[in-house]
Amino acid sequence: MFTGIIQTVGTVSRITPSQAGSRLRIDCPLLEPSRWQEGDSVAVAGCCLTALALDAQGFSADLSAETLERTSLGALESGDPVNLEPALAVGDRLGGHLVSGHIDGLAEVVSIHPSGESRIARLRVPETLARFIAEKGSVTLDGVSLTVNAVDGLEFEVNLIPHTLAVTTLGRLARGARVNLEVDQLARYIERLLGASQ
Repeated sequence: MFTGIIQTVGTVSRITPSQAGSRLRIDCPLLEPSRWQEGDSVAVAGCCLTALALDAQGFSADLSAETLERTSLGALESGDPVNLEPALAVGDRLGGHLVSGHIDGLAEVVSIHPSGESRIARLRVPETLARFIAEKGSVTLDGVSLTVNAVDGLEFEVNLIPHTLAVTTLGRLARGARVNLEVDQLARYIERLLGASQ
């Protein structure tokens, strides 16, 4: 379980193809990964992955064929930055919202424009996911917990404050970019319960 509060931006240092998918190597010395346990969960651009081959400089993680197909991780190249958040420990602060790290789909940036020192990003989602997005509800984009400002059909807007722009990869967003989207868990469970009762 995660919160959507990014702890650092790591760097992809190596991508190795494998029979089952590929293996990522991510450098993130600020997180001191040598203190983790092999097998710990870490959210990479919002995707829950298993940390392997830990050392003081970083870690590796295997990407399955499904992860490569359903997320933006298959488009990563060596040198690319990625948002990182280790899994919550008991007693940790819950600063964002409850995030599973299970990506629902990709959202595409339709537009992005300044609003004072912030930026307003407008994104389009697949029709199957639009019903889960509500004004003042929560979404996770590339692992970042955000509040939805407005909803219009298949599109919604979020406000990216200066801090978010400075400490996450969302400061690099441009029109046409595709980002990992996780909708609010509560919305998914409510829809499932309502469907089962009908």
